[in-house]
Amino acid sequence: MNNPRRKRLQEIIDQLEELKGDLEDLEEEEEDYRDNGIPESMQERYEKADEACGNLSDAVSNLEDVISSIEAAIE
Repeated sequence: MNNPRRKRLQEIIDQLEELKGDLEDLEEEEEDYRDNGIPESMQERYEKADEACGNLSDAVSNLEDVISSIEAAIE
């Protein structure tokens, strides 16, 4: 792979890392809301927040996989 393509791929990795950080921040906020912001009497809302946390965690994991694949292509 030539240097211009490597550079473009690195730029994509940098963007993905930033997006991953944003997702991690949102996941943390949702976890805090789930754990501290929902009264026990609102079980359905807790379950929805818990599901959102799981989905955000999956998204972060998927981005990590994408980043790893791109890094492997650069090597």
